[in-house]
Amino acid sequence: MEKIVLGFSGGLDTTFCVKYLTEDKGLEVHSVIVNTGGFSEDELKKIEAHAYALGVKTHTTVNAVKGYYDSIIKYLVYGNVLKNNTYPLSVSAERLSQALHIAEHVKKVGAKLVAHGSTGAGNDQVRFDMIFQIMIPGIEILTPIRDLQLSREAEIEYLKSKGVQMNFEKAAYSINKGLWGTSVGGKETLNSKGMLPESAWPTQMTKEGATEEMVIRFEKGEIHKVNGQSFAHPTEAIQYIQSITGAYGIGRDIHVGDTIIGIKGRVGFEAAAPMVILKAHHALEKHVLTKWQLSWKDQLASFYGNWLHEGQILDPVMRDIEAYLTHSQEQVTGDVFIQLNPYRFQIIGIESENDLMSAKFGKYGEMNTGFTGEDVRGFTKIFGNQTSIFHNVKESNKK
Repeated sequence: MEKIVLGFSGGLDTTFCVKYLTEDKGLEVHSVIVNTGGFSEDELKKIEAHAYALGVKTHTTVNAVKGYYDSIIKYLVYGNVLKNNTYPLSVSAERLSQALHIAEHVKKVGAKLVAHGSTGAGNDQVRFDMIFQIMIPGIEILTPIRDLQLSREAEIEYLKSKGVQMNFEKAAYSINKGLWGTSVGGKETLNSKGMLPESAWPTQMTKEGATEEMVIRFEKGEIHKVNGQSFAHPTEAIQYIQSITGAYGIGRDIHVGDTIIGIKGRVGFEAAAPMVILKAHHALEKHVLTKWQLSWKDQLASFYGNWLHEGQILDPVMRDIEAYLTHSQEQVTGDVFIQLNPYRFQIIGIESENDLMSAKFGKYGEMNTGFTGEDVRGFTKIFGNQTSIFHNVKESNKK
């Protein structure tokens, strides 16, 4: 019996894939779930039991949370990456981590086939296919939902005919949770107008009327402490920040984006920790980096985020940009003070030994100790010299 590795989440689509691949295709299915921070231990155990009940030969759970941070999220923080100045790449980033681990599992199992449950309508099909084609060339990719062009109703009818027992009721909102945020899709996001209601958000706001200050300590761009508490790994700090900020209902928005396959779409997301971390990190950078460091970082980070979103994590240019982003963090050390309020937060300020806004060099709008007024007169004459020549020549040619 030929082996096939299936990326498995336990939902309707991948449940269908198991029954179809085992019973209709006669394949030996080895399911694998890659946890990027979206599942509890209890949920993972239930998914494993569900996989075996469906008839998989083996089921493997990969804990990819720390690796996900080390290989992707870290650089999203270094670059302050928000796609379209809005979205922290919550789902697109984790899909790449999952695809890479699934490809490795194919090698480990020795399978000649690999499958995923993507439909033919979204970005995930491109991300999974491309990673597999690059990492495991020659391995045939099966995508039952896409290939058979199945509706949800058709999948349910098939599974019921196979005696599968599970909750077939479609939730009002589709939710995808991970370390770097949670996406939320519903009827309000299917059109160009509409906001998700309060009840749709997975993390409910429970801090009405509350306020508190949070202090995030960065060391060379990475979170080192939160409110004075140290963590063994930045992923623990992210989860701690989420446990506090999520209850304030902050980090919620609707992202409007261009899909890889050329259509526009809307999706809701809540990303309290990512939004606070990115804005805090950026505030610190504005104090400790030079204007040209900030300018070039913005340009490279924008490209990095877009290319990552489109599945191109394996392009060698990404390693080049990551090297630049890493080097840019040498001076990004200090404390950032954040005020948390219901549905919003404010950066109060920073403290850093690397702060370039230092009184010993002068006070903005008042005085400067680095140069004299005569120095400025000479500088401005030289600085505007070519533009002055341009206008003189232009006026002369009019005569």
